[in-house]
Amino acid sequence: MEDRKKIPLEIGKRVLSEEEKAINSVLNSLDNSFVEAVELILNTKGKLIITGMGKSGLIGKKLSATFSSTGTPSFFLHPAEAIHGDLGVIAKDDTILAISNSGETPEILAIIPTVKRWGNKIIAITNNPNSTLAKYSDIHLYLNVEKEACPLNLAPTSTSTATLALGDALAVAVFEMKGFTAEDFAKYHPGGSLGKKLMRVKEIMHTGEELPLVFPSTPLKETVITISEKGFGATFVVNKDKNLVGIITDGDLRRFINKGGSIDNSLAKDVMTLSPKYITDNKLVLEALEIMERFNITVLPVVKDGKPIGLVHLHDVLKSGVV
Repeated sequence: MEDRKKIPLEIGKRVLSEEEKAINSVLNSLDNSFVEAVELILNTKGKLIITGMGKSGLIGKKLSATFSSTGTPSFFLHPAEAIHGDLGVIAKDDTILAISNSGETPEILAIIPTVKRWGNKIIAITNNPNSTLAKYSDIHLYLNVEKEACPLNLAPTSTSTATLALGDALAVAVFEMKGFTAEDFAKYHPGGSLGKKLMRVKEIMHTGEELPLVFPSTPLKETVITISEKGFGATFVVNKDKNLVGIITDGDLRRFINKGGSIDNSLAKDVMTLSPKYITDNKLVLEALEIMERFNITVLPVVKDGKPIGLVHLHDVLKSGVV
């Protein structure tokens, strides 16, 4: 019985080892065709249309999503639907990425003559460099995978893994060559957790009339009222030029009173913490959180040219969903 339990583990390790070999085979066969494919996609004025049947189609759908989310407009076109009318979605400036392990998938080959007649460029990914699809494509990317991880050498396993890896390599090469940034990535993921982690301080900060502001000469009584009315548990202290010079928090007030200080006879400057920690509005919200955690504070001024233009509270950070 104990030996029987070992069998699934052995199978799992064998499959992963076979698929690792497949990816290494793609790596070793990568040549200038890959560079040409990247350049073609970079120079495509229209969309990148990806097509494939069966498991190749499923990989194609994933790759289309990856390209779209990294700045290359793309969608998946089912080849069987294409030959029954959907071919009309292809515009003259589009590039086709056709995926077929054998390179002889009938549904894909059926659309090739029309696409070639229209003048669209075709990139093919196959495991057969002598196939019809490889022959009629403008650029052929060879998988070079000897066998599937399936013991019958039938179910697409190693080849589909290799195709996915090669497609990812294409997508990453394209977006790196484009200079795709974290800000660009956030634009395409506004509602997802990845996009939230790229959220900027300016997207959640309080501004304008919401900001609690006092001067160093403001009576402490008025300062307490400002803190209470604004509801952030703190106020910024600014000089006559509206530059940030200090901050007063609820904690500062408690410590001042515990030391015998008088609210009635004191000014804001008697209580304020000089040179407070701050952040700029173009920084990530995660960076604001890191500062708050490091210095054990809940209110962070947002400063531009020395002047407070916003306020970020720990509650705002938590509500933003970045953590």
